[in-house]
Amino acid sequence: MTRRLYVLTLLIAALLSSCKKSDFEYENSFEKSHRAWLDYKKASDNSYSYTVTGGSWTGISWETNLLVFKGEVISRRFRYTRVDDLIKKNIPAEQLEWAEMEGELNSHQTTPAAEVITVDEVYKRAKSDWLKKREGVKVIFEANNNGLISSCGYIPDGCQDDCFSGITISKIEPVAVLFGPH
Repeated sequence: MTRRLYVLTLLIAALLSSCKKSDFEYENSFEKSHRAWLDYKKASDNSYSYTVTGGSWTGISWETNLLVFKGEVISRRFRYTRVDDLIKKNIPAEQLEWAEMEGELNSHQTTPAAEVITVDEVYKRAKSDWLKKREGVKVIFEANNNGLISSCGYIPDGCQDDCFSGITISKIEPVAVLFGPH
């Protein structure tokens, strides 16, 4: 009888521990995408370019391209991809499109451009912030870049305009595609 009770107790304990709830949404999809990222990073020698897109309910949109070489961001290029004439008149020409190289990264402060971070940092932020379970938000995770992260973040329930906290990545390419084979 004691042995049966012991086995039953172990079985119940194992069942309860296997039902541990995750503290972030889309855990399985995230882990699969993260593994794909680690494989991609290794195959590309941690050198790649990725493009972050954004937009507003007002109709303007933009993109930021970040170039990463051996795990370090070495350039950030920004441009508005859609701006109506009224807004265009209020934005100085030098802010409509610009580029920052290694020594001047983050020199454009008041801009909708994406942060100067690597895709490794994107995955870290996704896990620690954007995919975190929380009340009152809709969480989004997509991996449409050949299994790599493409959209990740959250929108507060009931919000109508420009409420997305997260990132949208339209493409990730190895540096060899940009500059040819090594």
